[in-house]
Amino acid sequence: MDIRQRFNVQVVGRGLQPMLFAHGYGCDQSMWRLIAPAFEKDHRLVLFDLAGCGRADDSTYDRRRHSSLHGYAQDVIDIVRELDLRRVILVGHSVSAIIGVLAVSQHPELFERLIMISPSPCYVNEGDYVGGFARDDIDGLIESLDSNYLGWASSMAEVIMGTPERPELVDELRNSFCRTRPDLARAFGKVTFLSDNRSDLPRVRTRSLVVQVTDDVIAPVSVGRYVQAHIPDAQLALLPTRGHCPHLSAPDLTIAAMRSFLEHEKHVG
Repeated sequence: MDIRQRFNVQVVGRGLQPMLFAHGYGCDQSMWRLIAPAFEKDHRLVLFDLAGCGRADDSTYDRRRHSSLHGYAQDVIDIVRELDLRRVILVGHSVSAIIGVLAVSQHPELFERLIMISPSPCYVNEGDYVGGFARDDIDGLIESLDSNYLGWASSMAEVIMGTPERPELVDELRNSFCRTRPDLARAFGKVTFLSDNRSDLPRVRTRSLVVQVTDDVIAPVSVGRYVQAHIPDAQLALLPTRGHCPHLSAPDLTIAAMRSFLEHEKHVG
């Protein structure tokens, strides 16, 4: 099966340089609808659904391959290679920001820039590292995924979005969670919340941007600062807003941070 069909790849835009957008946990490519159009004029936009998510073909998900984030990173690399993309700007949200870390560190020749929106290389507090959750919290979260996925999806959508004043965004995320096959959502959730990819950050040699929200209970500011400090050539953009999904809740701020980074990099590199 063609890779476009396997990952529901959509290509739009009038520019030449590709921007590849990778969505977060429990979502699909539609979550980029408020961000992507801002870059259509100058870039070739490539959107896709992760294995097991959205309208990706069921055959794309392999329990062994996708038992770690490395399998998802290989999917990204496969898409880039099969579409013959060059000088890719990879934009990843949440877990896909870390999937991006793995992809660009393995094949830096394929990628020119990495933009990470609300990344977290490790959710668990450990020593001086503040990931946002105690290990017991993560264990409870995983137990909820196993025992009552739909209940978990309903409650976590509010926490993740962080916008009680905009219930339509909470409903959108909740509905996205609920459209995902529960068994695949549980498996991907365990991979997402139990992974520790802190040691992979220094391997990134691609110029990078960390987009961090100042009030995010899923990935606090300490995490954004940690990611920026441990990637050799990374910048940090702090957005004065709330929630874990600024590309939905604060698209104008997110676009401005991305444009500022890309315009600056165009002049220096």
